[in-house]
Amino acid sequence: MSGSGLLYYLSYARSLLFTNNLIYLYTAVCGAFSLCGSAFDGSGRWQHAWARIWAKLILKTSGIRVRVEGLEHIRPGETVIFCSNHPSAMDIPILLAHLPMRFRFLAKRELFQVPFLGWHLRRSGHIAVDRARPHEAMKSFEEAAAKIRAGSPVVLFPEGTRSRTGELLPFKAGSFYLAVRSGVPIVPITLNGTRDTHEPDTLHVRPGETELIIHPPVPTAELTQEDVRTLSDRVRERILSRLVGSEKG
Repeated sequence: MSGSGLLYYLSYARSLLFTNNLIYLYTAVCGAFSLCGSAFDGSGRWQHAWARIWAKLILKTSGIRVRVEGLEHIRPGETVIFCSNHPSAMDIPILLAHLPMRFRFLAKRELFQVPFLGWHLRRSGHIAVDRARPHEAMKSFEEAAAKIRAGSPVVLFPEGTRSRTGELLPFKAGSFYLAVRSGVPIVPITLNGTRDTHEPDTLHVRPGETELIIHPPVPTAELTQEDVRTLSDRVRERILSRLVGSEKG
């Protein structure tokens, strides 16, 4: 076995025996505090604080370092939709730990049915979207748009799922329909290096350097449904402009 092969297996063993067990512990403890506190705080502020603690513990334990660029494009108090590429399960802890505002995730409705996870998502004010049935999907997007207009910034992954190849997947139109219906700016985000810190569909978590690049906002206030495709292409172009390596596709 080569030296690099041995290091790979040692890294995998460390992940299985140490890193992952601590991540499970952080998830259980922070999740319990979040759920208990939600009985007294219906705003989601308490839950988001514990989610940030959970995210920072995961990144610290895993040895994942994040270089953040473009924070000046986030205006305090402004409601926006963050659109990010999604190459890794580590994307969520990175966004939670480093976006300097309280936000919600747009998540598949079936996740809200999972015990503990679903309770946390619901109590934290995250927004469920039903993508399986077209009629229900449209209704859920309208409900989500109303919540965003009421002042709830959200993070969504327009690819709809994590990329297993590292390439940027096609964007789902629903994300941009939601943006047009809500009328708030889209802030594109490029994540680099997160795939190297967590291999998709494995338990291998390893240290590494990552980037979170926040692009200037794209306005949507004057757009209509006919502009959805153009808006999607514009946001995709911005994300791709700073995407590196095989992730560019």
